Amino acid sequence: MLRQRALSAAVLVPPLVVVLLLGEPWIALLVALLVAGAAFETFRLLRATGSSVLTGLGVVLAIGLAAAFAVDALPAAVPEAVAPVLLALAVVLAAVGAMNRPDPRDGFGTWIATTFGALYAALLGFVAALGAAGPAPAAGAPLAPLGAGRGWILALVLVVWTFDTAAYVVGSRIGGPRFLQHISPSKTWAGFVGGLVGSTIVGAVLVAALGHGWPAGAGLGAFVGLAAQAGDLAESMLKRAAGVKDSGTLIPGHGGLLDRVDSFLFAAPVATLYVLAVFR
Repeated sequence: MLRQRALSAAVLVPPLVVVLLLGEPWIALLVALLVAGAAFETFRLLRATGSSVLTGLGVVLAIGLAAAFAVDALPAAVPEAVAPVLLALAVVLAAVGAMNRPDPRDGFGTWIATTFGALYAALLGFVAALGAAGPAPAAGAPLAPLGAGRGWILALVLVVWTFDTAAYVVGSRIGGPRFLQHISPSKTWAGFVGGLVGSTIVGAVLVAALGHGWPAGAGLGAFVGLAAQAGDLAESMLKRAAGVKDSGTLIPGHGGLLDRVDSFLFAAPVATLYVLAVFR
């Protein structure tokens, strides 16, 4: 398992490091590509559950919604309410696209599944939103050279990865009682606690390195860790419903793209909300 995770990291880490070094617009481009890939795999899983979907339209809607989430995080854009407008448009377009189904019951299911799949994958757009919403690092802080966008995104990535890694290591070493076995049989309470402790510590360290104080950073790490766990379980529930082990075969040793970004789908919006509430 550790070897498989190392192979996955070898695929994902280099492009992520390059993009963080380059900054915008490359971060936005990478997020858009990840949203498109996650949306495509989501619709494939939804089809496997027996749901009818409009994959092409759904992928386009997911990218548009993700962009709107990122834009709305900019203070100047908030009054424009871009995200709610595009969300309403996504519902309308999915409904119109489903109207060509001969059976209205099939059309209704297509409408609901397409809207859900687009919104679910679009949550990844909050990675870019976090970069837009986060305050600038304090002058002289260790991570100040990264600026606000890259600094907060790096913090999110490292906190989520810490939760995932710590949960796996502690859970596999200690074992013990399991939770939500009907969704993910391998999850243990020990692993959950270990992951949460790890994410809290790393959150405190990284936010302090941004010059904003470790207590608020510990809160960020804890909330992001909880959201990351929920995101992982949500995708597991979708895969269980679809009757598959992995969302795809894109990444060596770790299934599809969605299997690697599932935690971020929930963690990114939670992190963005926390930063807006605490640091603004």
